Amino acid sequence: MFHLRIAMMAIRGLRQNLLRTMLATLGVVIGVGAVISAVSILEGAEKEILGRVESLGADRVLIFNGSDSKSHRSVQVSSLLPDDADKITDEYPKLIKSVSPQYNGAGQTKYFQKNVSGSILGTTESYADINNYNVAHGRFITREHIRGSAMVCVLGHKVARDLFGELPCVGKNVKINGKSFTVIGLMEERGAIGFVEVDNQVIIPVTTAMGRMFGARHLTMLVAQCASAELVPACIDGIKKTLRASHRIRAGEDDDFQVFTQDQFKQSLGQVALIFGVVLYSIAGISIVVGAIGIMNIMLVSVTERTREIGVRIAVGARRWDILKQFLTEASIISCLGGVMGVVCGWAMANFLSKFTGVFKVYTPPEYIVLALAMAAIVGIISGIYPAIRAARLDPVQALRYE
Repeated sequence: MFHLRIAMMAIRGLRQNLLRTMLATLGVVIGVGAVISAVSILEGAEKEILGRVESLGADRVLIFNGSDSKSHRSVQVSSLLPDDADKITDEYPKLIKSVSPQYNGAGQTKYFQKNVSGSILGTTESYADINNYNVAHGRFITREHIRGSAMVCVLGHKVARDLFGELPCVGKNVKINGKSFTVIGLMEERGAIGFVEVDNQVIIPVTTAMGRMFGARHLTMLVAQCASAELVPACIDGIKKTLRASHRIRAGEDDDFQVFTQDQFKQSLGQVALIFGVVLYSIAGISIVVGAIGIMNIMLVSVTERTREIGVRIAVGARRWDILKQFLTEASIISCLGGVMGVVCGWAMANFLSKFTGVFKVYTPPEYIVLALAMAAIVGIISGIYPAIRAARLDPVQALRYE
């Protein structure tokens, strides 16, 4: 009952100066809200990117064009050839299941008056198997299409829906960058594979893309599927050995290609997330410190204004410890109330930004909510200690004379 009475007195004290209390609470709301928003955005983005990385598969090895080792500047060079895929699979048939050469371009796909802008992927028949990406209707491109540089295409789910709606698309003719292609297949709705939204792409034979569409000689990348995730290091060694020999790279010279695995992407992601985390959490931490200073300032003003009240309470028997607890309780109420409101406002703001921009998704781990509330409580106690001690140490005689 005694502690309840202290709490009720603290609430009455805060209600006497409601506007000042609200301003102090607002400082905590902003601080905690900034923390929750930063956490939600960072965790959501990290979770989404991590999911995309994991969708690549732990048994995949990605090979990209490298940089010119002979130049003093970091210059991107094109080095990967379509024949490299066959050389790798022929050299290590037991280590590597298949290799998918890929050439990425952009263009417009048109069907009568409807047209869609998106990515054009030139690849081989191994692309669908490596990514476990299935055809919903029709068929995928074949080795015969590759050899003949056939003018055929397979549409991503969203591309087909935008062009044909609910009508069947297999067998129809579309124009890609002004060239006529026959639709032979429609892919399942998949979303993303790695960092590519595959529903928005059109797949054509790699020979058609490089020779008849874009006039390119080098690939964008190679994707190799190893026999198992445990054999990835051995596969990387074999791939490097084969490509160095194919590209005639001498001993001591740097590779003109780059090899990445899922683990390497995760490490890079962790480093980037750490940098962004330090920046965002530093800004949020400053906001909380500002909120704590606001609480301390309000409590000091409150002690000064209620000096005579404190003197009366001490004179009628209140202990200094009781005065200390009352002002600590007032500071804790402000911080806890601000913490709860800050969590709600921060979560709402992060979700609003996510829906408004459509760029990222948000995720708020429950443990961070508990941590934010605990942080708000600690901030209230710490910022209220000095004003509470100052109030408890007032001389009752001097306090009673205070006007």
